[in-house]
Amino acid sequence: MDVIRLSPSRISDYQQCPQLYNYRVIQKLPEPKSLDAARGTLVHTILEELLAQPAQLRTLDAAIESAPLHWQNQKDGDPEIALAVSDDKEWLDRVNALLTSYFSIENPQSFEPTHLEEHLELDEEDSLLLHGYVDRIDVAPTGEVRIVDYKTGKSPKAGYEDKALFQLRFYALLWYRIHGEIPKLLQLLYLGDQKVLKSSPTESEILAAEKKALQVGKEIKISIEKDYWPTQKSRLCDWCAFKSNCPAFTS
Repeated sequence: MDVIRLSPSRISDYQQCPQLYNYRVIQKLPEPKSLDAARGTLVHTILEELLAQPAQLRTLDAAIESAPLHWQNQKDGDPEIALAVSDDKEWLDRVNALLTSYFSIENPQSFEPTHLEEHLELDEEDSLLLHGYVDRIDVAPTGEVRIVDYKTGKSPKAGYEDKALFQLRFYALLWYRIHGEIPKLLQLLYLGDQKVLKSSPTESEILAAEKKALQVGKEIKISIEKDYWPTQKSRLCDWCAFKSNCPAFTS
């Protein structure tokens, strides 16, 4: 069996619908490009470059001025997205609004990021590797660790915060297993509505994330061995790119 690489998004795919995981990860079926995802990628790229600059250069004007060049680079590398966006001005206006939201949430001149787009990975057990790309990790001079992730959408509704925080608890788990310390603070920055979701993780929360990841990994191994990918119908099916192939809708 090949190594199963599990990230928070792949765990979410399998839990949402094993057949979705099969189409996306095992069969690698093509999917149409998401404009929301492309916009998020662009904003992340701009912020990554901005935060790598000396503190005095991390300004909103600098971020907005860099957006057209990054957008052109994105279009050059992805003709499908370039064709899908018919109005560059409207597109960049929306990107600039998200950048403005970021600056209303935090002042990037007030801290020094330690790691940007950091890849963490952990060989958890035989044939299972846990990994993820972390937007930002800040390590204070006194040693405290803060894990930060940017979201270009809106914050979750009341009662769904724990589900949203699983991603950062998963990253905290990787950091804990690799470095032997629990991050002090987890932050989700929602640029869509200028909200911040914070959590100070406990060891029990981190170990719960590990238990969940290991359980999903075992279930995926069984699905692969038996070639068994049950469908799980929900309202999310209406947005699934594979709906026309899915036996839940074609049989």
